[in-house]
Amino acid sequence: MTTTLLREDRDGLCILTLNRPEKLNALDTELFEALEQQLIALNDARQAIGCVVLRGAGRAFCAGADLHAMGTKPIPPAFKPGVIERLACLHQPVIAAVHGICFTGGLELALACDFIVADTSARFADTHGKWGLVGEWGITQRLPRRIGLPAAKKMMFTGREISAAEANALGLVDELAPDNGLDIAVDRLAQEILANSWFSNAATKRLLIETDGMSLAEGLAHEHFRHPGFAPDYQDRIAAFTRKK
Repeated sequence: MTTTLLREDRDGLCILTLNRPEKLNALDTELFEALEQQLIALNDARQAIGCVVLRGAGRAFCAGADLHAMGTKPIPPAFKPGVIERLACLHQPVIAAVHGICFTGGLELALACDFIVADTSARFADTHGKWGLVGEWGITQRLPRRIGLPAAKKMMFTGREISAAEANALGLVDELAPDNGLDIAVDRLAQEILANSWFSNAATKRLLIETDGMSLAEGLAHEHFRHPGFAPDYQDRIAAFTRKK
């Protein structure tokens, strides 16, 4: 695996680390392709991995697409939105652990995760307009759904940075960790996820994705007809509970 993306697996948890700290983990073609390969592998590792954490090395989570790598050349095929969709549709729950800069493409990465946990150093911005770009990794759809249309418009039309506290108040951040407490907060959330049935988590995530945008009646029908059944170990889990009574 390329050193621009690091992977560590431990006890069902996979930690993916964007590893271009000298570039604030800006996304170049090599890093984007490495991320795609790991996401493909993780979809095939549902029995071994029950939760994924995406984080950045050094002083930042991710500064977005590497403008120096883009230059005046056409955006390479690897930069198309399919990689972000793989992240959003990954079977396992995904936590973005955000510190420092989380800008533009980095924000789109975080928005594709199921949870965003940030510390007080985190700063968020959408700077597509600053560079004459238009977001195509989902920011025009996911950001308004996260924080509401007026707040999303303000971020997208002004390119203004917002602090971790502002992001938390807007609902962009799911959990705000104290100073030097990001790793502890992320691990606590990951362990709570891992303690539940991985089958249930994956099936619930799939149903949520498939019914997004449906009416209540349509969603209820979909849930009924596409219900996957219970986890293979559900009887053991219930038996362990009853034995404690």
